[in-house]
Amino acid sequence: MNLNALDLNLVRVLDALLREKSVTRAGEQIGLSQPAVSAALNRLRHVLNDQLFVRRGNDMVPTPRAESLAEPVRAALREIERAFQPATDFDPAKLERTFTFMGADFFSMLLMPPFAARIAALAPGVSLRFLDSARGDVSKLLQEDEIDTALERPLEVADWISSTPLFHSPFVIIAARDNGAIRQAEIAEGGRLPIDLFCELPHVLRSIDGSMSGSTDEALDRIGRKRRVSLALPHFQAVALAVAGGNYIAAVPRQFAASAARGLSIVLYEPPLGIAVPEVRMYWHARHDDEVPHRWIREQILAEVEALGFRNLEDEGRD
Repeated sequence: MNLNALDLNLVRVLDALLREKSVTRAGEQIGLSQPAVSAALNRLRHVLNDQLFVRRGNDMVPTPRAESLAEPVRAALREIERAFQPATDFDPAKLERTFTFMGADFFSMLLMPPFAARIAALAPGVSLRFLDSARGDVSKLLQEDEIDTALERPLEVADWISSTPLFHSPFVIIAARDNGAIRQAEIAEGGRLPIDLFCELPHVLRSIDGSMSGSTDEALDRIGRKRRVSLALPHFQAVALAVAGGNYIAAVPRQFAASAARGLSIVLYEPPLGIAVPEVRMYWHARHDDEVPHRWIREQILAEVEALGFRNLEDEGRD
């Protein structure tokens, strides 16, 4: 192949097409018109002597040759970007970039709105995107630069993934304010539910994979008890709504419970047993450790978590 026939813009077009599988969307991603992307694709086909993409409905399906180029092309572009990135004089106000995060609706509801306002004030050219935890494997998405950071409970990850703690997330029990069984037992708001009542009442579980057990069940197993999980839902907000509208109870993170209680008719109680307290962490690919804009956005996440008082609520959950 004659490398003189291949310029950087063609490589950028190929990368965008591999990501988007669409001439139109690829053009939107890199700021080129549809005819310009089509012309670049024709040049690439000539240079590489391969169709690269074939149309299937509205999508462009990559050929095996194109698929084999995906990771090398992305890696090359990342290295070029890093090589030419200014080491100093970073100005967030001049940054134009989209950052993509992934996590539970806990974060999309509680963190992202104030975080977006913070970023809009500091860096108006920055766009933010948040994907649900169910989107896929964290390591794979970080490796392919589909996400910049993942906000998750402890994960087993490769040594090329960096992480830092955000906060601990102790569990509390939420129930409808008019839950008949709890009122009959005369348990005061904020009090500890008796273990027998805790096991008898129907539970709602937040489960992204459909499983009907979690860390609460592991804690119960250790003392020879079981609870009754009657409903599993993929989002914390759905769990809170189900609790507010029925006789269910649910074990949820204290930070989420405190927020949900402000908008729904639910109250908080202490669990009758110790449930393992997960440490929520922020994960990213180690290649971005020293990348100035990436480090800056991570610092802003940490600052917003601090501003929201998530660590203060963490301390309230300790006996």
